[in-house]
Amino acid sequence: MPPPPPGYPPPPGMEPPRDPSGAPQPPRPAFEIPTVPADRARAFPPLPGFAPPPHKYASYGIVPSTAASSEDESEDTLPRSTINAPIEALQGLANAAAEAAAAPAMSPRVKKRKRAEPTPRNAFPHVVEKGLVTDAEARELFNIFFAGCHLFIPLFDPSYDTYESLQERSPWTFDAILAIAAKIRSGNGPLTSTFYKCLEEAQGIARSSLFGPVVRKEAVQGMLLLAAWSTNGWLPSGHAMRMALDLGLHRALEKLAEDTGKQRTEEEERNLVVSARIWLCLYWFDHQMSLGTGRPIVLRDESSIRHCRVLLHHPMASVTDIRLIALVEMVAQKTQIYETLVPLNGQVNHNAHSVIKRAGIALDKWWTEHNELHRKNMNPDSLLLKLLAGEHQYAKLWLVCLALRGVAWDKMPFDQRELAFEAKDAASNCLAIFLSSSEYRSVPDAHFRPHQLAPFSDMSFATPIRAALRYAVHDSLVTAAFSGLFLLKMANLFPRELDLASITAQVEQMAQLLSDVAAERYAFTLRIMLANLRRKVGMPGGINTSVPTMPPPSFAENMVVSPTNISDPSMPPPFTMEELGFAWPNENSFFSPAAIPPWLQEQSLNDLGLPVNGSDGIFLQTKGTNGWSGDFPPMPEAW
Repeated sequence: MPPPPPGYPPPPGMEPPRDPSGAPQPPRPAFEIPTVPADRARAFPPLPGFAPPPHKYASYGIVPSTAASSEDESEDTLPRSTINAPIEALQGLANAAAEAAAAPAMSPRVKKRKRAEPTPRNAFPHVVEKGLVTDAEARELFNIFFAGCHLFIPLFDPSYDTYESLQERSPWTFDAILAIAAKIRSGNGPLTSTFYKCLEEAQGIARSSLFGPVVRKEAVQGMLLLAAWSTNGWLPSGHAMRMALDLGLHRALEKLAEDTGKQRTEEEERNLVVSARIWLCLYWFDHQMSLGTGRPIVLRDESSIRHCRVLLHHPMASVTDIRLIALVEMVAQKTQIYETLVPLNGQVNHNAHSVIKRAGIALDKWWTEHNELHRKNMNPDSLLLKLLAGEHQYAKLWLVCLALRGVAWDKMPFDQRELAFEAKDAASNCLAIFLSSSEYRSVPDAHFRPHQLAPFSDMSFATPIRAALRYAVHDSLVTAAFSGLFLLKMANLFPRELDLASITAQVEQMAQLLSDVAAERYAFTLRIMLANLRRKVGMPGGINTSVPTMPPPSFAENMVVSPTNISDPSMPPPFTMEELGFAWPNENSFFSPAAIPPWLQEQSLNDLGLPVNGSDGIFLQTKGTNGWSGDFPPMPEAW
């Protein structure tokens, strides 16, 4: 990676001190490393720039908790909300005292309490303003993002979040959008300097938010974008959640739904709608991250999403709000299922079986309601409807895998085996939606509204499926890849009951598709399971002959070992790179058995349940042991 950019000059009033001669002194770093002898010196990476701007800590929220709680509270009384947020109230008093001390002495007068601080100007310039990216290239990347990325993370309104508007309102979000689009534009090719510049700027501004106050809601959008397209989005999504809570975005939906009789201005209404959309998207993403990786759910307040359907009929509704509401209600269903089934630890008794049945009915009800909502408002062949169908089938698969956690197939009673085959059908349906739908070609028009039927336009990429998946985030790729892995496990356990040729052909197509959209981490995992199944049942080796032999991904170089390094003769021999469908320059090169995820290793092939750590225990961990190298070196670790 190129070296990090130099830090920004200090804001006015914070220039470095001068000595008596008048010459400015060099700024002191936050932490100084003392000089050491040359033989003990160590090379440390340079500390990143982007110090937090000198904004004061205050309430910048769209619905500040310091506002009066009801009409019977005057401006001179202590609002009830401060009882629930005493620290915030004390912080407000401290800020007021500091302002009073700095102001010139004047006669006392009664002041009305401020509801929220005015938002200060942006502290950092965007990449176009800094001259790192030309305006023409930035517009090209911006259009790539809104050609499909906003469908997978329904965070924006294309008619409001325009190029000029986001550039002015949030350089952080603007830079993150360009970084994501630059990565998508590169595909399987080398990443460009534009990607590194945009990502470095966006992550630099993100670092500055760790120890400074958050002053605008668009900062949450920027952090959520960096988390969504990252291979390790748990930490940044948690920071985005705290920023949103600090701004009071979790109260926006309730404020939007309440009818106080007061007429809000257009700007106030827009702020509430945007805040509600950001909160719902963050709520869904954070819960999905927890469920997908086996981590505890941090946010337990379901009341903040109670009025989510208000957005569906709002005149300022976005093109993707209908999908956002479906995702939020699905993850709420999955959260209830998870908390009910996980304590059982695979004990599918009569009561658990009834729970699974009721959960399946609830998922089908979700599909019926939202399928009807989608069909009322858009073309029946739309991409959003296909995504909805895929999420329904994957939820049914996920339900059974959660229930069968830790259950060995040879000890399954009839009812559990029946559940496994129902999950097999759901996995097959999920793959068929990705692979067989010629309708996977449409993106809603930017001016679409949920109460209108908008025209649809073709994507700009040649292959319909590829056009959709190349924009996808980690969660959507897991949906496709895990469905294939489950089918291969079922084929491994029940080879006589299933059509092996059909299953392997379906999974081969998905592996190739994932490779085509630069999702090699998931494609490589599928190839390992395909090679394992072929060995066991004696099927012809190698990837389907209609697909040319491919060069291996760059991260595979660290996972190849020589035969002399294979030390356990009791285990099956490791796979050759040729068995995995790759051309390798050295003969007798084997894929390291230690790199195979635990859920796919020989001793776990009988387990159809989800591992405790979710996707982290299913897919290849392509990061280096030092935690710095990424999926496709020299990409940054989080990408």
